[in-house]
Amino acid sequence: MRVVGIRRDGGPVEVAALSEDGATVTVLAGLEDFWADAAGHLARQVDGEPVPVGDVEFVPPVLPGARVVCIGLNYLKHVAEGSFAGDGVPPYPTLFARWTQSLTVDGAEIPVPADEDGLDWEGEVVAYVGSTLTDATPEEALAAVVGYSTFNDVTSRRAQKLTSQWILGKNGDESGPLGPLVPAAEVGDLREGLRVRTRVNGETVQDGRTDEMVYTVGDTLALVSRTFTLRPGDLLATGTPSGVGYARTPPWLMQPGDVVEVEVERLGVLTNRIVGSGARRAR
Repeated sequence: MRVVGIRRDGGPVEVAALSEDGATVTVLAGLEDFWADAAGHLARQVDGEPVPVGDVEFVPPVLPGARVVCIGLNYLKHVAEGSFAGDGVPPYPTLFARWTQSLTVDGAEIPVPADEDGLDWEGEVVAYVGSTLTDATPEEALAAVVGYSTFNDVTSRRAQKLTSQWILGKNGDESGPLGPLVPAAEVGDLREGLRVRTRVNGETVQDGRTDEMVYTVGDTLALVSRTFTLRPGDLLATGTPSGVGYARTPPWLMQPGDVVEVEVERLGVLTNRIVGSGARRAR
């Protein structure tokens, strides 16, 4: 099953199952109803009336109040290639936040902010929390994950490096495309090693596996839950493999007209085009 967010005729966001051929969607529930019992909705048979995709707008199936927690520097080779190579691997993950307003979907255009020389790619996997977690064990936290999707943590590097905090560079308009949510039962354990590849204009720029992660999904969610309660619908972006653009010689940043793809085994391909700053939309 591939699960997406949709809006019909400017109405409320609904959560729907995408057909195998991508031609239709079938509504599962309204957004809030879905996250009130995500595991239940994903387990039920899809039996509604199919709606042509041409009649809907795709949007992230994410609650407006969801927390998007992101792990930085979660693959050893990525640590070694970047600005923090001399710091080694800390005992706890570097975490930063995205706002839900920065998220977008497969096929959407991603604008380059006015003060940036281009945008960097960061292909990765996002995990969706399906039940409340407070002071959870790693095993409890992993069991609470209801699904995963392909994600591109597109980064404004100039803004990111202006300060010691990364939030500005990680929250550009339309900069966080999500692929469809795939139920956790269909994905399995990321520690088994799913292949993560990123391509820019058809050229492979990242090629890693999820079993290379330093900080696992269960461990990280459990850690977070000991400080603040995680709610159904919260997201964890799990970090990117090596091969990002800014660490290359010379640096390589995406420009308007470039097409970036992130492909994750069992999750599918996420494709977006880079456009100029004039294409930014107010939300």
